[in-house]
Amino acid sequence: MSAAPDQPSEGTVVTDDQQRPPAAAVFDALGADYEKAFAASRTHRHSLEWLLGRLAPGSRVLDVGSGTGRPTAETLANAGHDVLGVDVSPVMVELATRQVPGASFRCADIRDVPLEEASFDAVCVYFSLLQLDRREQADLVRDLVRVLRPGGLMVLATVPLDVEGVDATFMGRPVRVSSFTAQSFAAVAEEAGLEILAQEASMFTPAHPAAQPEPHLFLHGRRPDTATRRA
Repeated sequence: MSAAPDQPSEGTVVTDDQQRPPAAAVFDALGADYEKAFAASRTHRHSLEWLLGRLAPGSRVLDVGSGTGRPTAETLANAGHDVLGVDVSPVMVELATRQVPGASFRCADIRDVPLEEASFDAVCVYFSLLQLDRREQADLVRDLVRVLRPGGLMVLATVPLDVEGVDATFMGRPVRVSSFTAQSFAAVAEEAGLEILAQEASMFTPAHPAAQPEPHLFLHGRRPDTATRRA
């Protein structure tokens, strides 16, 4: 689910002796407020339109970090696709199950979910990598490319910053985040086996009193099929 942090600013201090809640606890606490804060993201909507324009009818889609189910799972399910959302937050999964009955949701760490190779037509990863360290992010992207069928599509979205293990506040809550620059994040995707077809960058300010403008990067790609690899 979206976990885009506010950048650390002067006056924001998270000390080592403060408890740093895991992602599940952070997003359990945020609940529906997270959906409200990011509902106006036009770039997210553009990304979903890009995906919808390329998916065959009834495609199987994995939504990693599915949050409240909106807008990603809801948009895809309403278009007739078979959507599985996975999120670590029980509160978010409960909200998503209630709000988007046309999709299926599972409360789990995506890294613990057994997924067969080439079992999905598309994978969405909207801002759900940021509380993993850089190596974990790269490993997960590689694993998710593996579950795409040849020719399958992937959307990756992040906050492109050159940070690793940085303590920050996100919507008033302490989090530890890692990310890559835009160029490095694209390289991570390509090294994982993804062919990047398009990308879009924007600045977005979440609708929350504690929020600040933050950069967003959306990468759109596909797992090359055998013919493409031979070419």
